[in-house]
Amino acid sequence: MDAALLLALGLLAQSLCLSVGVPGLRRPHTLYPWRRVPAPGRVRRAWVIPPISVSENHKRLPFPLVQIKSDKQQLGSVIYSIQGPGVDEEPRGVFSIDKFTGKVSLNAMLDREKTDRFRLRAFALDLGGSTLEEPTDLEIVVVDQNDNRPVFRQEVFTGQVLEGAVPGTYVTRAEATDADDPETDNAALRYSILEQGGPQLFSIDPHTGEIRTVQVGLDREVVAVYNLTLQVADMSGDGLAATASATITLEDVNDNAPEFTRGQFFLEATEAVSGVDVGRLEVEDRDLPGSPNWVARFTILEGDPDGQFAIRTDPRTNEGVLSVVKPLDFESRERYDLKVAVQNEAPLQAAAPRAARGQARVRVQVRDINEAPVFQENPLRTSLAEGAAPGTPVATFSARDPDTQQPQRLSYSKDYDPEDWLQVDGATGRVQTQRVLSPASPFLKDGWYRAIILARDDASPPSTATGTLSVEILEVNDHAPELSPPWGSLCSMPDQGSGLLLGATDEDLPPHGAPFHFQLSPRLPELARNWSLSQVNVSHARLRPRLRVREGLHRLSLLLQDSGQPPQQREQPLNVSVCRCGLDGACLPGAAALRAGGAGISLGALVIMLASVILLLLLALLVALLARCRQQSCDKKLLHGLQDDLRDNILNYDEQGGGEEDQDAYDMDQLRHPAELAALGAPLGRPSLRRDAPFSRAHPQAPRVLPTSPSDIADFIHEGLEAVDGDPTVPPYDTALIYDYEGDGSVAGTLSSILSSLEDEDQDYGRLWDWGPRFARLADLYGPP
Repeated sequence: MDAALLLALGLLAQSLCLSVGVPGLRRPHTLYPWRRVPAPGRVRRAWVIPPISVSENHKRLPFPLVQIKSDKQQLGSVIYSIQGPGVDEEPRGVFSIDKFTGKVSLNAMLDREKTDRFRLRAFALDLGGSTLEEPTDLEIVVVDQNDNRPVFRQEVFTGQVLEGAVPGTYVTRAEATDADDPETDNAALRYSILEQGGPQLFSIDPHTGEIRTVQVGLDREVVAVYNLTLQVADMSGDGLAATASATITLEDVNDNAPEFTRGQFFLEATEAVSGVDVGRLEVEDRDLPGSPNWVARFTILEGDPDGQFAIRTDPRTNEGVLSVVKPLDFESRERYDLKVAVQNEAPLQAAAPRAARGQARVRVQVRDINEAPVFQENPLRTSLAEGAAPGTPVATFSARDPDTQQPQRLSYSKDYDPEDWLQVDGATGRVQTQRVLSPASPFLKDGWYRAIILARDDASPPSTATGTLSVEILEVNDHAPELSPPWGSLCSMPDQGSGLLLGATDEDLPPHGAPFHFQLSPRLPELARNWSLSQVNVSHARLRPRLRVREGLHRLSLLLQDSGQPPQQREQPLNVSVCRCGLDGACLPGAAALRAGGAGISLGALVIMLASVILLLLLALLVALLARCRQQSCDKKLLHGLQDDLRDNILNYDEQGGGEEDQDAYDMDQLRHPAELAALGAPLGRPSLRRDAPFSRAHPQAPRVLPTSPSDIADFIHEGLEAVDGDPTVPPYDTALIYDYEGDGSVAGTLSSILSSLEDEDQDYGRLWDWGPRFARLADLYGPP
């Protein structure tokens, strides 16, 4: 290696020949090497430096690379320099040059994976800084070494392949990289399989890394996943190496048919029920659980001609669940023998072996129970004429008991009859009406009445059946048509106006209503001489005068007939106001009052209305008189002995008494009827109680003798006031609490001052004449003559 390098250096030194110039000293023109000095006229030869190769990772530093020389000047009179990456550009300091000898040295380890070559510029200057030679390129090539291991792109490679795949089937591909020079063996990679964990079923291409199958016999049911250990090495497999894993999953195919675990199953089902599970049919399948190759599908081949059974698949266990979809009947069939087959949801592979137990026998025993009665017709629909009388037969809603081997007695009853219209015979189920159904019943929907009848057997426990009875109420022509409205107006001249348009209504429903027939009453032949009636449509007719008729109110009689069977007819009055009309056929203003008077109101109606008003007035007057008499009776009772009793005279003049305090402190009935209370032995009112004194200080008062004559009234009142004023348990009467306050400035003094003094002479009874006529009686008794 060193000898080759020395030889290269020798050749380089020989090639560094500079062009010869005119001898003599020259004054430098510049100190910068990139500025050229004008040539004296002779062409100089160029100095050329071939590329220099140096190995990466060289550890003996500094390491001499090359020496450049210029023959323009003697040794020691030339200054050499280099520029470029690795010198004065990043990475700096990698290369250096001796400026006097021109020796280029390597100062740092090189890494080809970072920089594979360096391109420098070499300069030769004289001592004055003038360019001696043209700048030349110096290329340093970094020689690669195998210093990088290959690396797999991922740690684990995955692949899938169908079980039973033929040899050569592609599975997956392993990939690796090497940072070394791809043009050398340092990056020449080779792939291999180190371990398969079993038979050699897979191979890998050493150059591309593709993994393929090499043998038959891949069976997912035996081995579902294969784990391979892969290796990659550079230097064509003899250099540095790395390892990775490959996981290969076998995809399932339907190569195993499902099989029943038993050849025969025994189950039991209850009669008269549906939608219930009877039992489970167990199967086995070696294919991948949950996949279409594993899911079982069941088919009933024989033994169920009426489709009373069904089999569904349990998605969790893959079992077949046998259920009853139509009720079974023990009396008609006691046992069912079914033949059931099973297969997968996905088709079976052609090369797969057939199942040994792909079919099974299922015996279902029916268990007898007490079944509910069955109505022969449910719902039962019938019809009945409107207004049917009580006791009218409606229908016989009978049922039968399906338990023929257990004879039982049936009974009938109502469960729903909102109008309580029907009556049911408990033994026979015969239904009849027990009252008349109102046509306005809210339970009559679109002409149908609905009831629910129950049929029950006498088993233990009993079973009940529910039947619906729908009765259509047939419309009966029981209403005659009516004029609507029974009044109107028209012109007195036959050729004026359009006549009077008459209409009719009927409460009956079709076909017992329109068309209506309008006719002038046959009882009054004179109507046909003066009036004409023409049919307009099925519900209207037009009335016209034949001759000129007098103005005013005319009362006609019309016969109306409907189209029912049998038809209903009614003779009805028609009030017609005849008026004088203008050219436009409308009544003139002067005839408006005449037309309005009596239009539509008959004499009988007017009499009824007048009588009703008079009756209401009489009732109001009677109530007022009774109230007046009751008030006078009460007044007489309260004012008994008005002429002789001074107390009644005082109380008669709107005596209002005190407020709540006065009513609580004294019973006013004692002043009104003291003799009656004494005779009855009743207490003289509840004990007095002052609200401002504690209850512990209350002392019971001795009963007082009531006055027996008007002359003793003053003494009775005077003694009572003294007792009250001296009793701390009750409020005094001569206080503001007794009488309601009605404002300041009253001309009258306090009433309590009349008898509150000790002597009558202190009172001025003459002022009673100033209080008005209500106190005239009192002033006459006590006032001065």
